[in-house]
Formats: sequence, C-alpha cells, structure tokens
Amino acid sequence: MGMAKGVFRVRGLRRFGGITRVLVRHGYGDLAERLFAKKERKLAEDHAEKLSLVRTGFPSPRRIRLILEELGPSFIKLGQLMSVRADMFPPEYIEEFRKLQDSVPPIPFEAVKMGIESAIGRPLSAIFAQFSEEALAAASVAQVHRATLFTGEKVAVKVVRPGIAKKIREDIRLMYYIGEKFERMSEVARILGIINLVAEFERTIFKELDMQIEAGSIEKFVNYFADSHEIQIPKVYWAYTTKSVLVMEFIAGIKMDQVEEIKANGIDPKEIALIGLRSFSRQLMEFGYFHADPHPGNTIVKYNGRVGLVDFGITGFLDETMMTRIANIFLGFAEHDYDMVMDALWDIGLLDEGTMDLEAFRTDLMDISEPFYGRSLQTISVRDVYDQVMQLVLKYRIRMPRNLMLLFKTFIQTEGLGKILGSDASLLEVARPYAKKLIQRGYEARKVFNKLSRDARTLRRYMERTPKYLHDILQQASNGQTRMNLNHSGMEDLRNQFEKGVNRFTVGLVLSASIMAASLILNSSQKVMEFYFYFMGPQSLSLTALLGVSGYVIATILGLWLIVSIIRSGKL
Repeated sequence: MGMAKGVFRVRGLRRFGGITRVLVRHGYGDLAERLFAKKERKLAEDHAEKLSLVRTGFPSPRRIRLILEELGPSFIKLGQLMSVRADMFPPEYIEEFRKLQDSVPPIPFEAVKMGIESAIGRPLSAIFAQFSEEALAAASVAQVHRATLFTGEKVAVKVVRPGIAKKIREDIRLMYYIGEKFERMSEVARILGIINLVAEFERTIFKELDMQIEAGSIEKFVNYFADSHEIQIPKVYWAYTTKSVLVMEFIAGIKMDQVEEIKANGIDPKEIALIGLRSFSRQLMEFGYFHADPHPGNTIVKYNGRVGLVDFGITGFLDETMMTRIANIFLGFAEHDYDMVMDALWDIGLLDEGTMDLEAFRTDLMDISEPFYGRSLQTISVRDVYDQVMQLVLKYRIRMPRNLMLLFKTFIQTEGLGKILGSDASLLEVARPYAKKLIQRGYEARKVFNKLSRDARTLRRYMERTPKYLHDILQQASNGQTRMNLNHSGMEDLRNQFEKGVNRFTVGLVLSASIMAASLILNSSQKVMEFYFYFMGPQSLSLTALLGVSGYVIATILGLWLIVSIIRSGKL
C-alpha cells in the first residue's frame, strides 16, 4: 500500500476519539493529549514533553498489551508482529505481546453468506450441498466454516470479514501518524524505528487478507509433500476460491495438543513429534518455504497417523543462499563447530567487524550454547534458549531480517509442540542429515567446493569480502581520506631485459637491411668509380662492389654476434 508521511494528517477520523478513550482508561491521558492535541504546543513546552517521555519511558508491557487488545484486530495483529521482533524489544515486552490472542467473536452467518455469494457470484445453496452456520474458528481477519460440496467432498471455507480491509487501512494511517509522533517525542522510538515497524506490518497484513495468496501457498506445499506418506496438505478448490473466500479440503483429526486422545487412538505421540520435526527440516533445507504458524490448532493428527497442516496465512521464504547459510548454522551447532556458525552469521550479514568485537561475540555464543549439548528436548526450555540468543542480539545491536525472526518463532513453536507430545528428540539432530544434503547439493551445483571444510569456507568469505574492501579503499581515496603509495620492485631488471630485446631486434633489422643492400649492389650492372690494378694479372674494382662486399662482411659479423648472445642467454 505504501502509505507515505503525507497521509499522517488524519485528525478528522472518529477513531481518534476511541483511541483517546482507551489511553485515558489505562492512565495515559497525558500521552493521548500529546498525540492528538489540536493545537501545536510552544517549542519550550514541547521540549519539556520530550524530556518527560524520555524520563518516564514507554508504558509497562502489560498495559501496552491491554491497550492493543482494546484497540481491536489491527492493533492485535501489530502486537503479534512485535512479538517476533525480539531484536527490537526487551524480553518482558515480547512475553506480553505473545499473550495477544487473535480470536474474536464470529460475525453473523448472514454476513458470511452475503460475503460468499458476492465473491463467487452464485447463491450459497447452489455452491454447497451443506453449510454449517456455526464457525469452526474465528479470528480478526477471517473465520472458517465447514461445508459439503455436491460431489460429497468435505471442505473448509475461510471467509474474510466484510469491511475488514477498509478498517485496517484506516488503522494503518493512524499507526503511521502515532509512529511519527512517537519518533518526534522519543529518541528510543527513533532507535526502534516505529514507522519502519508499521511499514513492515502494512506489507504483511494485506497478504493475509488475500485468500488467493494463501491458496497459492497451499498449492506449493501440496507439490512439496506430494511424495510424503507422513504429511497431508489440503487440496484447494480453485473454482470456488476468490480474493475473499478460500475453499479447501477439510482435514478431520485430533489437534496436536490433545495428547491423551492421540494415545487413545493407538498413535504414538513421540512419532508424531518426529514427523513434525522432519517436516520442518524439509521445509527449511529442501523447499526454502516454511509454514510459519505451526500452533496446535494448525497441526492436525489424522486417525491413520499422518499429520495435516492447515492455515497457511503466514509463511516464510528462504532463497537458496539463505537456505545454505541456515544449514551451516544448524550443522555448526550440531557438531560444535563455532567457526562454521560464525561464518554463516557473517555471510547472512549479522556480524560487522567494524562495529563489533567478534571474538567477544564468539565467546558469548559458546557460553550460551555449550550448556545445552547432550540434553534431551524435555530438559531444555526452548524459550530460555531463544531469550538468551535475543539478549546476545540486543547486546551487540544486531538487526535481524524479518524472515529470520519468523524462522526463530517457528523454531520455538515446532519444538514447543514436540515437548507437548513428550518427545526427547532434538531438532538439531533431526535436521543434521537434511543440512548435510543441502550443503552437498549446493556445492556440487556450483562445482566450487568438493567437501565441507574450513579452508573452503574461509576462501569463500575472502572472495565475498574482497570487492567490498576494494570499494572502500577506492571510495576513501576519491574522498581524499587515504593516500595510496605504490612501491614496486624488480622493475630495473625488467627494464634491462626489455632494452636487450629491443637492441637485438634493432640489430636484426640492421642485419637484414645490410644483406638486402649488399645483394642489390653486387647484382647491379652499374659500376661507380671503377679502379684498375695489377694483381696476378690485370684486375678491376668498382666502389659499388666494395660497398656490397663490406655489407656482407658487416652482416656476417653482426649475425654471428647475435647468435652467440642469444645462445649465452639460454633463451634460444
């Protein structure tokens, strides 16, 4: 949508009044006044407000969470986005943001019916043989109903709430406005980048509103797991799917957190956990495309022991390069190879030797990692691991890419499901063979590395850094910041050798010219200044003959000298 700062003038929206009332109710009436005051304050007073906000800081984590809940679906979604940005917010805020529940009362059936008929262009009774008026699940963006097609196939129908897109657009305008105000009032808000956070929310939320995008994601997973006997992905019925309605196969089964019911059906919960870990490993290491919201409601255990994945509204993408780097991180941790981990983090762009003490970072990384080796999943708090990693991120001021943060969140949810199922399996161990296969495949494709070794990784890192270093040197030189002194050696010998070559070439030319000139003179019938003398009889000698003979003599001497010098140089 790309809403720029020019849209921050939204004072006329009635939503302002509602936000003000919520802030006042939670004891932040002064903040509401500063955000939505109709008259501009004096410069001195404004400066005092900034100091006040810096001193008092932001509201408590719990109050922020309660405020977001009261402000409604858009702000709840924003809070959920913030819950995965542990690189921006302290742990106590992240903990509160995770409590935000994306569950709201369902909209009336009549509104659902009108939405479906309007989107598909046919009466509901002409599309479905049966349609349940009671919602299976209701969230802020959409809700799901069970239905049956006339072919007898059971389907799940996901319907976007009518009017939600317009409401979200209005709320995003408010978010930009509030974000700009916060960044003006607080240095902390500027460091966090509140406006950038809203822009990230804007990019993601409208994808969740488009059911055709989600249907496309489902189709990708159908193709990815076409050969799997462990995972089932619902089929999409494209004939009934539009931008606001998604019709897909209904997968019946048991929610993954209902462990006793899973056991009652003769299914081993630990095997289900392994299926989930293997599935996640394949998504990361083979497909580069992962289901980013694997909570119990989205993971269904079928009665035949297969696992069904549903609700693909949130997915993450990794390109081939990022997949390889993630594989290196997994393999490095699994094999205690911190050099491999450091190289992978460097390649991702998370480390900067210009602003970080890399040795200190490596030591801190080892300190938080080593205590977890050799322990089963049941004895490890994944949340503790995550929190310690995020403390490292905050300490070294590392800004994480969104997809990487989404991956961390999915990592926590996946192992969390494993713990619910009583599994003692380690995701690192399960992912290791997939990581090795990915790395081997990548190296074979490029024909650059034939094995995983430190020398190969070091060479790759140097090759990637060299263009940047060269650019920096030339940039500094062009700005007059660096003086470049070129000291060369061995040039004197090169010059002498060059001169010898030129001299020999010159002698060769003179030799050729002398021979040609002598030949022409001796073969000439014209005689110049002919002399007569007596030597063993009357003889005659002309000047032309004398010059011709002299030319041959000179050419012979020069030729012999050139041959001898070349033989003596050893470069004949």
